[in-house]
Amino acid sequence: MKLFLLIPYPVKESPSQRFRFEQYFPLLTTTGITYRYQSFWDLQAWRILYKKGHAVQKVMGFVRGMLRRMFAPVLILSYDMVFIHRETMPVGPPVLEWFIARVLRKKIIYDFDDAIWLPNTSDANSIAARIKWHSKVAAICRWSYKVSCGNAYLADYARQFTPHVVINPTTIDTDHLHNPALYPQQPARTVTTIGWTGSHSTLKYLDDIVPVLQTLEARHGNSIEFVVIADKAPTLALKHFRFVPWRKEQEAQDLLQIDIGIMPLTDDIWAKGKCGFKALQYMALEIPAVIAPVGVNTEIVDPGENGFLCSTPSEWLDALEVLIKHKDQRRRMGEKGREKILRAYSVRSNASTVLGLFTKYN
Repeated sequence: MKLFLLIPYPVKESPSQRFRFEQYFPLLTTTGITYRYQSFWDLQAWRILYKKGHAVQKVMGFVRGMLRRMFAPVLILSYDMVFIHRETMPVGPPVLEWFIARVLRKKIIYDFDDAIWLPNTSDANSIAARIKWHSKVAAICRWSYKVSCGNAYLADYARQFTPHVVINPTTIDTDHLHNPALYPQQPARTVTTIGWTGSHSTLKYLDDIVPVLQTLEARHGNSIEFVVIADKAPTLALKHFRFVPWRKEQEAQDLLQIDIGIMPLTDDIWAKGKCGFKALQYMALEIPAVIAPVGVNTEIVDPGENGFLCSTPSEWLDALEVLIKHKDQRRRMGEKGREKILRAYSVRSNASTVLGLFTKYN
């Protein structure tokens, strides 16, 4: 089996790619699948892609990506299958996908982990939002040999266009990365740390939780703090707030500073497509998760066992209070959370699903 991957971003950079398929590269090799990949954005463009400004550099990065994609059909000729993550080009209609499927007659494995058929472009790239072609998701689904979706909500959308849909959850490497046993034991802390991790595009979800955190500050004073691990510092009206710049090489160690992990979300059609990655990270590291019951989150967390699902401010307040006051309960929930990830959301548990994408139908 020879597999060609058309991906948006440089390898080892985007969480979406790293935790959906890049961590399975060694498995592909050991099972006799040879692969090659081509990213649209190179590393130079990636580093400024989601920052405001840099218009000239972004345009040049886009041109370089288009040139690479122009030569992709020639490279693909000798390959058996083509794996496409999200889209081959960030704007415009799915011309390359059509050519691969209809002219080259290659089998496409199409993978996505967000509701990318909906408009959700960041302010930093508002110009690109005007020339996005969101309807191409449906067309690519129709042309694909198999469609790999991160959760049932995304799979239901894809099944409108093809029956060949596989639910392939975002997973965690619980052996080599999100494994508490790999890292030095955290020193005893007198402060209980509530934490959140994410990107600039999801910082907006913190707005609704700030009043709850303010109430907790008023009740507990210096004995609690709130930590945000992200690629951009938020502005939060909190007294005991600490920002930790996200670092790929330190992501697990930085998360281990957290005693309680949170994931607030608005209950809308875009959020329903999310794959619960924050909760998966917390739980894999034995950190109890307090999250919004939106989309796949309700499948990841078992309330009262390995975390809490909270919709209203009072529910958030009650759940966080319990975990702040009861260290032993945090520990028990954390252990149960890791057990759930090992069983259902780890690289090991999902290996057969991923390999199944590249086998023929019976």
